[in-house]
Amino acid sequence: MAHRRREAATSRESGHKLIASNKRARHDYAVLKTYEAGIALRGTEVKSLRAGRASLVDAFAQELNNEILLYGLHIPEYGYGTWTNHQPRRTRKLLLHRVEIDRILSRLGEPGIALVPLSLYFENGWVKVEVGLARGKRSYDKRQALAERDANREIAREFSRHLKGRRA
Repeated sequence: MAHRRREAATSRESGHKLIASNKRARHDYAVLKTYEAGIALRGTEVKSLRAGRASLVDAFAQELNNEILLYGLHIPEYGYGTWTNHQPRRTRKLLLHRVEIDRILSRLGEPGIALVPLSLYFENGWVKVEVGLARGKRSYDKRQALAERDANREIAREFSRHLKGRRA
């Protein structure tokens, strides 16, 4: 009986569950390369994330002492937390392999390159952050991306109308 419970608990935590997404980052930046990183959290932060509450709006990553830290990630205080509760916007360390950190730091030295968090999610029960090496877009790049998205949406709409017309 206990064995079945353990299987149910592990299967429930498997998979990919999105917590927060930074849509603004994909609009403002051209993402060159993405990395999946773990994040050093406290217990009440994980409980708050399991409730699905977090914001990546003002978050950014920077290097400090050959480590990559995440600033501005807002994880609200856990509602049932006591004196052990966390600060909502504290600085958090990203957990990456040394080789990945070295690659990222070599690219961050280039002008116009930033490290931007793109999404926060659970992967098999562990909290992960997708960070991207990105270059800022100019306003004309943003207009071009919006026009391209609208054109693709119109093409898909016409295509679906065409398919529905044939079936009728």
